[in-house]
Amino acid sequence: MTKLYDCDLGCPVQNTLQFIAGKWKSVILYHIFQNNVLRFSELQSKLPYVSKRMLARQLAELEQDGIINKRIYPVVPVKTEYRMTPFGQTLLPVITAMERWGNDYTKQVNANKDSI
Repeated sequence: MTKLYDCDLGCPVQNTLQFIAGKWKSVILYHIFQNNVLRFSELQSKLPYVSKRMLARQLAELEQDGIINKRIYPVVPVKTEYRMTPFGQTLLPVITAMERWGNDYTKQVNANKDSI
């Protein structure tokens, strides 16, 4: 269920951050957008520096907020997949803008290193 916060009038950035402000949420969303569907183990391999507990917590919060869907398959071992909900898909422009900014920043840093 989506949390509703009593934000100050005109605080659209705060409204956005309430969904992606977790330490790894934006990175998790980036990887799910890149792959459409990811299993828990695949997310773990893409985020090796994130503990299993933290990853599970961030995924649970994203699911609770209606950003992602979790599908559990009744097999042994259990197979769990994560994908975007229609509401989560609306965050694509936000994550894409973050990716673009990150790429531009990396290029700038590398260009500065080359000029030294």
